Amino acid sequence: MRRLLIALPFALLPLAAAHAHDDHEHEHGSLGAHEHGIAQVNVALDGQALEVELQSPAMNLVGFEHAASSDADKAKVATVRKTLEQPLALFNLPTAAGCELTEHELESPLFGGAPHADDAEHGKADGHHHEHSDIHAHYQFTCTTPAALNQLGLAGLFKTFPATQKIQLQLIAPSGQQGLELTPAASTVKF
Repeated sequence: MRRLLIALPFALLPLAAAHAHDDHEHEHGSLGAHEHGIAQVNVALDGQALEVELQSPAMNLVGFEHAASSDADKAKVATVRKTLEQPLALFNLPTAAGCELTEHELESPLFGGAPHADDAEHGKADGHHHEHSDIHAHYQFTCTTPAALNQLGLAGLFKTFPATQKIQLQLIAPSGQQGLELTPAASTVKF
């Protein structure tokens, strides 16, 4: 299944290119760009396996991107990490689908560990002299009735992290593939 999520950006490349062309006034037209206020969510449903991947600038979730040094910053990072460990509060899945979290993984320089190369390099590439930090969350669910999985709501994500203004969503499901831009006012995708 992880291979499916890795292949997702390539499968939806034509949609991304069309979006970037239509929206050329944005400095960062690609789906992988680090842009405050915008997050990316990849969703793949294969049989009973549902994978959801969130990638966001730390600014959207924590409110800063520097290493947490003060007690207040450390507490904020710990709170965000704990929140991300409860994905069903962020991603609304139909109860009838019977989806249960089976595995999750969180990565960010703010959580400790080495930063991703694109996190550190982005600051150099765009002329900024500070480091950008992203937060990556990967969730695996098993759904007992995947046919009931007809939509995914992201209102909880927008409500919990109000600095997130847009989500670029890519979806692969039995009904096909799609790329959408979600906002707090339009935060549900139909499978």
